[in-house]
Amino acid sequence: MKVPGGAVWIGPSHPFDLHETYLNFHREVTLGETPKQVVLRISADSRYKLWINGTFAARGPSRCWPHAQQVDEIDVSTLVQTGSNTIAVQVYSPGYSHFAYVHRSACGLLAWLDCDGETACVTDTNWRVQRDLTWRDDVKRVSIYGTGVERRDLRIEPGDWTVPRIVAPADGPLWQGLAPRDVPLLSESALEIEIPWRFTRGGPLQHDDPHDAIRATLATAAAHHPQQPVTLKRGESALWAFDLGESCMCNATARISGAKGGERLLISYAEKLRDDDILLSDPDTYCRMRLTDEFLLRAGEQTAEPFAQRGGRYILFAIEAREDVTLEVEFIVRRTTYPVAAKAALHTDPALNSIALMCQRTLLNCLQDGFVDSVWRESSLWLGDCVPQSLALSAISDDVRPLRRAITMAAAGAYDDGVLPSVLPGEVHAYTIVDYNFSWVELLAMYHGEDREQLIAEMRLTLEKMLTRFARDVRTDGLIYAQPGRRFFIDWSPVDRREPNLTYNARYLHALTLASGLGIEDCESRAAALRDAISGAFRHGGRWHENTFGDPASQLGLSLLLLTDCAESPIGDDIVARSLDLDDSHAPGKLVLASPFMHHYVFLALDHAGRRDDILAIIRARWGRWAEAGEPTCWENWNVDFPDGSKCHGFSSHPLYWIVRDANWA
Repeated sequence: MKVPGGAVWIGPSHPFDLHETYLNFHREVTLGETPKQVVLRISADSRYKLWINGTFAARGPSRCWPHAQQVDEIDVSTLVQTGSNTIAVQVYSPGYSHFAYVHRSACGLLAWLDCDGETACVTDTNWRVQRDLTWRDDVKRVSIYGTGVERRDLRIEPGDWTVPRIVAPADGPLWQGLAPRDVPLLSESALEIEIPWRFTRGGPLQHDDPHDAIRATLATAAAHHPQQPVTLKRGESALWAFDLGESCMCNATARISGAKGGERLLISYAEKLRDDDILLSDPDTYCRMRLTDEFLLRAGEQTAEPFAQRGGRYILFAIEAREDVTLEVEFIVRRTTYPVAAKAALHTDPALNSIALMCQRTLLNCLQDGFVDSVWRESSLWLGDCVPQSLALSAISDDVRPLRRAITMAAAGAYDDGVLPSVLPGEVHAYTIVDYNFSWVELLAMYHGEDREQLIAEMRLTLEKMLTRFARDVRTDGLIYAQPGRRFFIDWSPVDRREPNLTYNARYLHALTLASGLGIEDCESRAAALRDAISGAFRHGGRWHENTFGDPASQLGLSLLLLTDCAESPIGDDIVARSLDLDDSHAPGKLVLASPFMHHYVFLALDHAGRRDDILAIIRARWGRWAEAGEPTCWENWNVDFPDGSKCHGFSSHPLYWIVRDANWA
């Protein structure tokens, strides 16, 4: 990507402003006459928000590897004017990598403004920067997956404006391979949330930690009728809860007038109910979720606007008064969506149509700057999750950009030994799930863009190196075994993971078969040898086993055997019967039920065996339970009672493909 001369990455004036840093950048640009087209190209480490002449314009950049840095191209023609124009950018850098961004121990902004093809300004020392001191830097993580909780004191002056420091040249060495954003800019729209789903009043907030404070308040507050304005005595608190109807990516904001200064505002996000009460996440459980931000208000009118986008179905606002006060409060939720030019409405029978719409809502809510798995819990782009999501998207749109992005981002982040990352992008070595490499082969095989042949050619070396690495895992028995320090597969079901493992080897066999179809030499012969090894190791006494210890094969294992032609179609009867048995619990001697995610392979296998009617019957039975219960989106697992279980998970949306495939579009 060509960058105009003089453009550099700029950052804070102090080189050690690296931890939970919020920076405000400012530049005045004078235009002699209003251009016909004005485009701002911009990138940042790690995230930015942009305003032109006081109007919010965009946020970004798209998640990316620093060595393949993406640059947003934003048409701001309607926001500029003749004369003086103000470009304002706020940049946030946590100073550490997480499940969406990889950091370079630096905080930077790169931008240039083109007016009718001529460069009007670039990021350089003519800009001004301010370390925004209203944001606290001693904050806890939102979760194990993300960045910090936001705690902001609006009574504090942001800081002094200074000359920015030049951090790096435009294209290297910290951020390299500059390229235009490969998915569309996301759009934001305000939701109507005038009437709260719940309104309660209570005593003072008992904890300094924002999340602990709102959890305690929610547990003890008594119901009252909503009132506006709200009058609070010293130490009293009020809590408003809004139901958005479904989980979505969003940003919750409060406009407040009448504040005396020092009032405490909390904003929190939740996804489900328990006993008809909102269930706020427990930070002591596995995912360490604490989705609550805090603002201390200054006197007078103000807008308390978080920087980050969060996600959920239920949005909670709590205000605690430092002294007697009467407040006018307006609550605003801005929803973020990916622009999809979906096909016409689906016409099929009512039951399948309601399931299809539920799956479509799930898919679209989990389609942001690429596929994400759960907007509430982590918003991570998992390589394996992209397979069923890509399949679902193909049912309603010809847009292959999210699929292409998953393929190329995985290749760009490959380990030196050829193994692909599991989270895109991410330095999440504890979550290197090696069978997601097999998922990547599936993604490459299903790619249907006009540049299919070109992309496959570009990915050939990555594919060959990865498969060569896995060939080293084959032992004398002809089977592959787990790589030290890496998970060989992950699933929300009690599948036996002892090795040698049927499911893992069958996933590898499926990948080899697909790679052979992509023209990779020796894969056909390697697949034939592995098929023989699987039959010899896991079939005894006329039955298939999940391992060599005698445990019966799981539903997923049987499905993969059917899909890879290791077993005859009669095992399909057992596969179908287990799915149609709606008792989700596992008992000794009972076929281990595949998760909603892994039912993707159940359906592939049944389709391979020509059992299309059985696929729809399973969808009616299993996904139909959610639709009949009025669930707006698909769950992460058949049961999500565990505290961090999500009720809107992208990988569970894949039945959309199977419903649409045999239906007619209007």
